Amino acid sequence: MTSWTPGWDAVPEPLLDFWTDRHLCTLTTLRPDGRPHVVPVGVALDLEQECAWVITGSGSRKVRNLLAAGSAGGPVAACQVDGARWATLEGTAVVVHDPASVARACERYAARYRQPRVNPDRVALRITVERIVASRGLV
Repeated sequence: MTSWTPGWDAVPEPLLDFWTDRHLCTLTTLRPDGRPHVVPVGVALDLEQECAWVITGSGSRKVRNLLAAGSAGGPVAACQVDGARWATLEGTAVVVHDPASVARACERYAARYRQPRVNPDRVALRITVERIVASRGLV
């Protein structure tokens, strides 16, 4: 296991490839009582805006958990696994509702996965990545 603190202009190529290839992820948020909530999601890195994005519905448990954490957001971990290779983004996520941010998140999601379905209740989670922990060879 190794870790890397983002310098967005110098993401190691194997790590960037791993977060560009299509892999589903899990996202862990904390419930107000401190228990973890883990769900499958798509996560898309955004090198230009130096963050990661998740799109979701405004009423989801993960959104409620982050809103309960306050305006500064809450701690999250987004993990993906492919055989012996794995990587976890650790950071803080905030819920964003503004159309430009949600559109950006959808654009990044579509680039990695597929065009998302129409969802009038969609919001985005903007993850400020503080550290990446990964299997050897990715960082």
